[in-house]
Amino acid sequence: MTGDVVTFALLSLSSIIIIVNPLGATLTYVTLTPGMTPQARRVVAKESCRYALLTLIVFALVGGLILQLFGITIDAFRIGGGILLFVIGMEMVYARTSRTKLTATEKYESIEAEDISVTPLAIPMIAGPGAITTTIVLMSEATGSIPGMAMILVSILVAILLTYLMMVRSESIVSRVGQKEFRAINRLMGMLLIAIAVQFVINGLVSAFPVLSG
Repeated sequence: MTGDVVTFALLSLSSIIIIVNPLGATLTYVTLTPGMTPQARRVVAKESCRYALLTLIVFALVGGLILQLFGITIDAFRIGGGILLFVIGMEMVYARTSRTKLTATEKYESIEAEDISVTPLAIPMIAGPGAITTTIVLMSEATGSIPGMAMILVSILVAILLTYLMMVRSESIVSRVGQKEFRAINRLMGMLLIAIAVQFVINGLVSAFPVLSG
């Protein structure tokens, strides 16, 4: 039982950190905040992470109810979410910013926007469709397990805190992490995300069609 708890904790933490992608969010934050004073940039980092944290926690707590409201089974959501994460993982492997996180139009419009904390930084860059999907699927896996649900909430907090710390230290990070290093890290995380996505799909198919498990 202890081994299962540890395994689920590692899955939750790795899945959420990978899909939130603090390094990718930090580099986008840097490109969207040129010319701002250090104090203003810190406020943007704080607000965007706060809104992203609130969004993910809300979906973690009521995401299952939303699915029930629309008559969507968790198995269907696992399969659909797995496919979405697979696409995001493929884009990460090819070192591209996923369009589910930030489209070219959103990035262009945000350059002249007065407040970029909520959109596009918090949503969809940090707490995008992939992160929301991952959170809901993990919560469904932990249904009935208080420790499991607590681990997911802690994982969300850790991922957002890591993102915030990287944002406030973005100048130091950007000076040390070049494009080559970023692409290498992004590809590695993309491969891990693809593996997690495939597992989500397998779990959804086996649960929906028990005959597949033999």
